[in-house]
Amino acid sequence: MKSKNVLKDKSFSFSIGMVELYKKLTENKEFVMSKQLLRRGTAVGALIREAEFAQSKPDFISKLSIALKEANETHYWLELLHQTHYMGDDRFRTYSEQSHELVSMLVASIKTSKLKLNK
Repeated sequence: MKSKNVLKDKSFSFSIGMVELYKKLTENKEFVMSKQLLRRGTAVGALIREAEFAQSKPDFISKLSIALKEANETHYWLELLHQTHYMGDDRFRTYSEQSHELVSMLVASIKTSKLKLNK
């Protein structure tokens, strides 16, 4: 039986949340920041999926590293939308916690992969 990929599942759920948030933001006529949030927030999961079929361990690490950058940038857009009052406290807290969790998981995965690569 194949084990579940928690990072893959969480990043996919996060992407769904980013799509839903984008729809809400555009209903309120916010188009610029929400588009950045949508692109970055969904890229995290896409890059993690790409990493599943990486050509090598360095390629795997590279894809996860880019996903980490995208997750960090996503958090920037979340903070900006919150501070400019396009997003309420509860919604921000939920997505902020999810993005921090993804960042932590990606950092751990990258570190583990680098350790295995150097053995």
